[in-house]
Amino acid sequence: VPANPERLKAIIQLVLDGLTSSHSKRAYGKAISDFLFWYQGRGKPGLTKATVQRYKTVLQENGLAPSSINQRMSAIRKLAQEAADNGLVDQSIANGVARVKGVKQQGVKAGNWLSKEQAQALINAPDITTLKGLRDRAILAVMVGSGLRRSEVANLSLKDIQQREGRWVIVDIIGKGNRVRTVPISGWSKVAIDEWTKAAGIDNGLIFRRVNKGDRVSGESMTAQAIRDVVKEYSSRFGYEVGAHDLRRTY
Repeated sequence: VPANPERLKAIIQLVLDGLTSSHSKRAYGKAISDFLFWYQGRGKPGLTKATVQRYKTVLQENGLAPSSINQRMSAIRKLAQEAADNGLVDQSIANGVARVKGVKQQGVKAGNWLSKEQAQALINAPDITTLKGLRDRAILAVMVGSGLRRSEVANLSLKDIQQREGRWVIVDIIGKGNRVRTVPISGWSKVAIDEWTKAAGIDNGLIFRRVNKGDRVSGESMTAQAIRDVVKEYSSRFGYEVGAHDLRRTY
């Protein structure tokens, strides 16, 4: 690991530039930052297979999930290989780091999902005599009825909803890894969206927007965090332990 901070920063940037997903860039950046903090605290013992193996053990002792540890190991392997490619460490050292095995995962957590009855109750929970309630019902209907991620809901615009071969669909959604897909939207989801946009006077741009305490539209957008909060608000009323992604599983 180079002592020159600027050289190290450049190497890390090369690692991140090799990734396409913004989520992966953030995760790898944090993983490398955490490793370097630990590495420097240990007196910079050298970027070796033994050092990385020891770090993996520390992560296990700290109770990190296997998936988190494996992602961090992947980031460190990429860091070592990039350092070798730039002549900062010998290729044999990078090869040694690459041989540090990940942690075996005993199956994958399936997460939670709602039954049909629970999903119906959740969608019908908002008070649709209010503007906020109409918006929240539409949000929940889209998440359950089309399986969108919360970031995709936040970025959904009116032009994205089109009719194809007699069916309403959401076209050209850019998801994880910049993959583009088109998904159908149920009739009841479309009705919920139409009732919200008509009441809110929205005829172009993003569909979902902030509503203030006076029950008036007060912005041009919502954040993915705000979408998550909508799910949490209504699911907590029923005692459901579900998050935004669980509605995608429900779909």
